[in-house]
Parts: sequence; C-alpha cells; structure tokens
Amino acid sequence: MNKFTKYYFLGIGGIGMSALARYFHTKGFQVAGYDRTETKLTSDLQTEGISVCFDEGVDQIPEIFKQPIYTLVIITPAIPHDHPQLVYFQENNFTIQKRSQVLGDITRQSKGICIAGTHGKTTTSTITAHLLYQSPVSCNAFLGGISNNYNTNLLISKESNLVVIEADEYDRSFHQLSPYMAVITSADPDHLDIYETPEAFRESFEHFTSLIRPDGVLIMRKGIDIHPRLQKGVKLYSYSMDDGGDFHAENIQTINGSIHFDFVTPNDRIDNVRLGVPARINIENSVAAMALAWLNGVSVEDLRTGISSFAGIYRRFNLVYKSDKVVFMDDYAHHPSELKASISSIRGLYPDRKITGIFQPHLYSRTRDFAGDFAEALSQLDELILLDIYPARELPMEGVSSELIFRDVKLKNKTLCSYENLLPLLKDKQTDVLVTFGAGDIDKLVPKIAEQLKKFPVI
Repeated sequence: MNKFTKYYFLGIGGIGMSALARYFHTKGFQVAGYDRTETKLTSDLQTEGISVCFDEGVDQIPEIFKQPIYTLVIITPAIPHDHPQLVYFQENNFTIQKRSQVLGDITRQSKGICIAGTHGKTTTSTITAHLLYQSPVSCNAFLGGISNNYNTNLLISKESNLVVIEADEYDRSFHQLSPYMAVITSADPDHLDIYETPEAFRESFEHFTSLIRPDGVLIMRKGIDIHPRLQKGVKLYSYSMDDGGDFHAENIQTINGSIHFDFVTPNDRIDNVRLGVPARINIENSVAAMALAWLNGVSVEDLRTGISSFAGIYRRFNLVYKSDKVVFMDDYAHHPSELKASISSIRGLYPDRKITGIFQPHLYSRTRDFAGDFAEALSQLDELILLDIYPARELPMEGVSSELIFRDVKLKNKTLCSYENLLPLLKDKQTDVLVTFGAGDIDKLVPKIAEQLKKFPVI
C-alpha cells in the first residue's frame, strides 16, 4: 500500500468507502472515485476536494489515475463484475483491493480496536471513538455512520496509534482485520445470501475471534451463541446492559428525560453516569464502548464527560422534529433485532403515546429470510406504514415483496404504500410519535416529511 500515491474508489459514496477516501486525502494523496448516485456524502467529498464521477464510462476516470504503477483501486462488493471502469482496471493490470483489505493493512500498522456485530456496531464504534478522541488517549477512527459530534465518519490523530474500526461481517470483510482489541455486540444471523446458513454465519464470527493479537482483548456481550477461538494470551471479558458480566450497568434511572446509570468494571465503579443520547438502546452499547476506553487508559472523569457529551449518529435514533403535538424520529434499523430494540426504546421514551412506524425493507434476500421476524418486530408498533423493498445491490426475486412481511403483522392499523405515495398519505394522517426505519433511500424523504409536519401541523 505504501508504494501508491493515487487512490481510486469504485463506490466512493458508501459510508465505509468515503471514510477511507477522506483518510488518504487527509494524508496528502490524490483521491478520486465513482459512485452511481449523487448524495450529500458525495457532495461533501467534492467540497473537500475529492473528484467524484457518476458516469461509469472509462473516459470519466481522470487521466492522472490511469497509471497502474502509482494507482491503487479500492472497490466495494456492491460493484458489479462487468462495471466498465472495473473491467478497465482489471485488463490494464492495476492493483485492485477490497476496502476490507486496505483496512486490514491499517490494523497491522497500528493498534486496531475492531467492533463487530449484526447490530450495535456503528453506535458502539462511534461512542468508543468519541470517548477516546475527547480524552488525552485520543484515536483514529473509520466509522460506519456520521458522528453528530464531529460531522464526519473519519477521525485522525497524530498522537495516537489506536484506530477504531467497524468490523463488517458482510462478505466476510472482517476476516481481513488484525485486531488489538475487539468487541462482539451480537451475532444474530444475517446476510444469508453470502453465508447460506445461520451456522456458517456464526462460524465466521468465531474465526474473527482467532485473528485477535496474542497481546489483545475480546469483549463479548453475554449470551451470544458463539465460541471464541482465542490465541494464547488474549484476555476475554463479558459485558451486558444490566445482566452482570465483567462490565455492566447498575441502578439505571431516567431523571428529567435523561438516562443515568452506574458503570461497573472488574475492579472499579463510576457512579451516576449520564447518557448523552437518552435511549435505553444505547446503554448496552455505551457499556461496551466505556469498557474499551477504560482498558485503554481513559480516566474516570474523561469517561464521565465523554459519555454525557456523546451526541449520537446521523440516522441512529435521531430526533428530527418535535412540537407540542408530534414527535418525528428517524432510525437506520433494518434487521429484526434492531427494529425490536429501537421500537422498545421509543416505547420507553413515550409510553403513553401512539407510535406510527414507516419501514422500508432493505434487500430481497433479507426480506425473504426474515419476513416472519420482521412482522413480529413491527407488530410492537401501534400503526405501520410498510414501503416497497429497497433492492440495493440485488435484482428482484420471484415471489418476494413487502407483502411477505405485511400479511403477518398483527396490527389492525397497517398500510402498504409505495415510496412515491408516502408524503400524500402522511398529509392526511393524524400522527403522534412518527418514526422512519430502514437502510435504503428512505432518508431522502426525512427532510420532506419534517417540512410537511411543520407546514401541516397535527390539530
């Protein structure tokens, strides 16, 4: 990797790819890339001085990047094999690496703090990065979301050799990493289009644990159904929200809308910690993040300050709009377990109010594999508006549609709705607590929904 001076990204607008692009740009290298659609993230990259094209033609690649000796091409698994630019790079003997391979190189040159899990990894990674970065310990970080504290998915430190990385299980990407410390937040089966069976999915997490350095640490949430394969010398810790373990919370209270708890470590205790983002879903993630920070020498006072000043992540349990009559929130939840946890947290915040959820399923394969689990999770709502499936990298599958979920949702108030008809539908609805869920393009509708709520307030 050190021999290259230019970096070209195929899929530069992805949250993980854009962090890497920013990293090399910050280091003074020439960076450019392609993405299929213009987004706020690609616009931000362009504003920062990174060239981005949206046409897949080979003529869109800047000439200075057409030098195999100097250019490393970094790709995301979502790029199709017949993509013209990818074919050009292959036929002209460019070095091509996946994002995970590049991150793996970075972990081997530093002390990688790698957070894995079907859900919870983005929040846990971002809290960990914030706790370290705001303290004298500091860190670098490649995040799977935009931190509200720093308005970016990349943190750079000249003083620290620690690097926080979200360890992605898709396409077995996290097998490229060499963690110094690792957390596993969950291992609920997902991505069965890649793994085929739940057993193979869990086995991939077990292999991930074998990659932790001999002087390293694994912190695992209690109750996860995997068996670590640790090298000799690796220390193993457990954590939970309030179910004991080496790290856990006690005395959880909600005081004037804020969540407080005592943080318990193997030989220490920090009383009355205030959680900056008041949602029970974040307590468990905060315990894991505080454990990592504590093990890396962050002081008690810096832990207390950091966790109270954590401002959340874009599209993770975000409060978008609030008035005397209506609350509007947005959340990235796209797996049944994430939906259950998110809805439960919202119910805890607003126990006596009607909760209307808008859910956009993500991927045909995930919908097919977990339709019943999605229906069960969404049945916790008071009202559901279910959108069409967002295909992302997939082609349609025969017999797979949102109807698979819809028919098993145990609610009287449920509606199937197209993406295009959502705003007109909401205009005539009396909403109380409204929440958008999903990992597709539903986020593009969030500002329009908020504007409509302001323009046509609930009477």
